[in-house]
Amino acid sequence: MLGCIWQYFYTSFLRYWLKWLIRQATGKCELQRICSGYKPGATRTIKAEYAVRSSKSKTLRGALETNKDKLEDRVDQIMKVKSISSQKDPRFKKSLHICLLQITGHSSLCASVEDMRKQVFTSESQEHEAKLLKLWDLLMPAVKLESRITKQWGDIGFQGDDPKTDFRGMGMLGLINLVFFSENYTEKARQVLSHANHPKLGYSYAIVGINLTEMAYSLLMNGALKPHFYNTVQGAPELQHFHQLYCYLAYEFDRFWMAEEPESIMHFNQYREKFHNIVKTHLQDPDVSLKLTVCSGKN
Repeated sequence: MLGCIWQYFYTSFLRYWLKWLIRQATGKCELQRICSGYKPGATRTIKAEYAVRSSKSKTLRGALETNKDKLEDRVDQIMKVKSISSQKDPRFKKSLHICLLQITGHSSLCASVEDMRKQVFTSESQEHEAKLLKLWDLLMPAVKLESRITKQWGDIGFQGDDPKTDFRGMGMLGLINLVFFSENYTEKARQVLSHANHPKLGYSYAIVGINLTEMAYSLLMNGALKPHFYNTVQGAPELQHFHQLYCYLAYEFDRFWMAEEPESIMHFNQYREKFHNIVKTHLQDPDVSLKLTVCSGKN
């Protein structure tokens, strides 16, 4: 209760006067101090986002909903409102522009990923069917698929004769992630598949992959991935950056699973949660970068 009262008092009254006093002492507004006092990356952008979101100025708060192509004009408006001279602070405009690109880009990425998740896989779509068959060809180039509906799908970790039923939770997002990993890191994807087919330590490659898509999706939507994207993308994060993050999870989960040597696939949820906690711990590091360090390889 006391914490809530203090938070309200600080954000509603005290914070404004502290900002005013510091500006009088330094000659710089809060955004200027953030942009000049921190290197490009998560710490700077997260502080800038909080400052903009907490501002009493509609011009500043409106920047969070500004289209990418209009952000530069919005920065000019902010500089005018805050009486910031580009001659006295020549790096401010570029620094704030990058921060706003990252912030608004993250919001746009969430919307794009959500749209992809809601897109239902349908056999009536030639594009959907082509992607599914491409996944098989990438992972099993030496084995011909006997028919579209076949038990062979179990060889790459689907549950039944028709994989479309496995995409119900994550929609096309799950399939696109699987194809992206297999296409851009073909050798590593096949290596992971070989581990998944291990007689003792095996797991369902495709099903676990879709489960990891859900993990990546949840981390994105609750904001946990912001530090990663703000550190690794000097601009607006896009779908390809989300897919790259999925590749990291797919590869690292396989390494984790093989190192842990679970007694049975029946313990999957336990080990999945352990891996999830490891990832969340990494994301607490302000310098986090969840990048797949192996070279991309296509056969």
